[in-house]
Amino acid sequence: MKKKNILLVEDDVNLGTILSEYLQLKKFEVDLCKNGDDGLAYFKKNNYDLCILDVMMPRKDGFTLGKEIRAINKNIPIIFLTAKSMLKDKIEGFNIGADDYITKPFNTEELILRITAILRRSNNVNSANNLIFNIGKYSFDYQKRLLEINRQVRTLTSKESELLKLLCENNNETLNRELALSLIWKDDNYFTSRSMDVYITKLRNYLKDDDSIEIVNIHGVGFKLLIN
Repeated sequence: MKKKNILLVEDDVNLGTILSEYLQLKKFEVDLCKNGDDGLAYFKKNNYDLCILDVMMPRKDGFTLGKEIRAINKNIPIIFLTAKSMLKDKIEGFNIGADDYITKPFNTEELILRITAILRRSNNVNSANNLIFNIGKYSFDYQKRLLEINRQVRTLTSKESELLKLLCENNNETLNRELALSLIWKDDNYFTSRSMDVYITKLRNYLKDDDSIEIVNIHGVGFKLLIN
């Protein structure tokens, strides 16, 4: 199997070297850059399967670099790596198009698990438009907002579609409630929170024809789409 190629942009020389060596030990090909300008130059010259970008960097921060990478390739997975832990910073990263956001300090094994999960999700998405998800026996076309099983097609509302997309992108992992509310409803007050619970109930009903699918509540945290 061909090794996955990762662009790692990290201005901390020691951390960057350790991460690069660890990822290579785990059978990834890695290009390490120490600033955003070099990172963009490397991205333009090479083909990558995933980018890991430190946020706080001189010359060009990770969010700016992420936007520039997204302008070149809207589908490549991006993980932001940062000491920031505020929800608003995470939301900014996800709005740019991040697939994950890891706060320092972190466990290297956790990073590998997240990378593997993101690459698996990326491979499960139809390469033609990268927005068709296979959910058990269902097919979900995010762009057209269509959910299909056994040639029976349901048209979803925009919020139903956005919520199902987030659940699919976090397949078998927990989707944070506050993050989902901020991304879809742009707010996380009591009323929008209750509204999201209603949409979760609707999605459960839409997916009931496949017993292998379950949307579970993770108390105090969010929801998880399980496909057995």
